[in-house]
Amino acid sequence: MNEAQETQHDGFERGENVIYIGRKPTMNYVLAVVTQFNSGAGEVIIRARGNSISKAVDVNEIVRNRFLPSIKIRNISTSSEELTNEDGSRTKVSAIQIALQK
Repeated sequence: MNEAQETQHDGFERGENVIYIGRKPTMNYVLAVVTQFNSGAGEVIIRARGNSISKAVDVNEIVRNRFLPSIKIRNISTSSEELTNEDGSRTKVSAIQIALQK
């Protein structure tokens, strides 16, 4: 899959080394990022939206300050995504993508 195919209309990249932040404890995501880098990944992308954005920033800081200090931030992107609620109404949700690189 080439780079153009991995990027969709929201401007965020897709791929194997993407960690989606959700409701699990922060350290689960930290472990996932560290595991990706230890498995040979040159880049790992942390993605979150809505209330999980602050957890994504925490994951980034813990990985870079405690576990892998050589990791650098390649890029940070923000956007808004439109979602359809259960009642059919539409709402916009903020999203962030943090690209980390060896």
